Amino acid sequence: MRIVADENIPLLDEFFAGFGEIHRLPGRAIGRAAVADAELLLVRSVTSVDRALLHGSRVRFVGTCTIGTDHLDLDYFSDAGIAWSSAPGCNARGVVDYVLGSLLVLGERLGADLPQRTYGVVGAGQVGERLIRVLRALGWRVLVCDPPRQRSECGDYVSLQQIVEQCDVISLHTPLTRGEFATRHLIDAEVLERLRPGTWLINASRGAVLDTEALRDHLQSGADLHAVLDVWEGEPLVDLELAALCHIATPHIAGYSLDGKLRGTAQIYQAFCRARGIEPTISLESLTPPRWLPRLSIAAGSDPAWALATVCRAIYDPRRDDADLRRSLVVDQPARKAGFDLLRKRYPVRREIEGLEIELRGADEPLRALISALGARVINVN
Repeated sequence: MRIVADENIPLLDEFFAGFGEIHRLPGRAIGRAAVADAELLLVRSVTSVDRALLHGSRVRFVGTCTIGTDHLDLDYFSDAGIAWSSAPGCNARGVVDYVLGSLLVLGERLGADLPQRTYGVVGAGQVGERLIRVLRALGWRVLVCDPPRQRSECGDYVSLQQIVEQCDVISLHTPLTRGEFATRHLIDAEVLERLRPGTWLINASRGAVLDTEALRDHLQSGADLHAVLDVWEGEPLVDLELAALCHIATPHIAGYSLDGKLRGTAQIYQAFCRARGIEPTISLESLTPPRWLPRLSIAAGSDPAWALATVCRAIYDPRRDDADLRRSLVVDQPARKAGFDLLRKRYPVRREIEGLEIELRGADEPLRALISALGARVINVN
């Protein structure tokens, strides 16, 4: 079997070498000639997989090691009898850690008390749901907007208008969708004008969910708005003027934890095995490397705000990625585009808060609850 795969997918040999010969390519370089004789295609979000790419090829299974599927033509797959799978939830925890790190940066720069703010999460899928659970476990007020889930579940959801009117922080986690619940430019010039003064706006979903031209104009007009962008319309090209106006600007790496990337490959391996009717024989646990920082120790009585920042930043601080992207933007346009992809390809090892052990030295129930809310494992030491 000929397997064509994005070169940035980890553990390809470990999970797929037993099925055939693997041919690695940059995701944006996967074209018709490359897939003509392939039977298995493994991609990430930068590769558009549609009729134009696959018609006439031998591809019978497409796996994307990502949560999103907006780069896949699922209608064509159905018509052509091509099996497929995404990796739902694989990098969700990494995105949660990114948002937490961004909140800490904004809170520090703007002198804001994070527990006193009202948070709006737009999109309660795999990522949004995890973020909501963490924020609410911390005791913070969270409003949730998800019209499709609201229609099907009639749960505790609010409208986008209510998010805009009531929230100090808005974090976008919706997929890029079409149809009745289309999300392209969900946050447009009109919505931006209605935001509360001083709003924090975070986009770690898809670039086109936010009208970035409108956002640039809004910020250039002097609007009291604080933006964090991990995703961009027109990737890999980043709007220079907009990036300069953001508090944090990163190269689409919010979910780039090592754990998330490995989990994505494992999920596609399992899906491919199901499609072939064979029993999976390789486990992710046997391939996951040990953590560089397996454990921290915190004393009872420690300041909760300090503990929150220490635990989160021990795992991830977005300021490094922000600095890396900004350094890559001081060259000409072709070099900027190449630099964006290179930052993703050579992304440093980053783990997740889940899996980190915290020794809590002494009895402190509020501190134990805070650490547990973040997702770390508490080990009580008397």
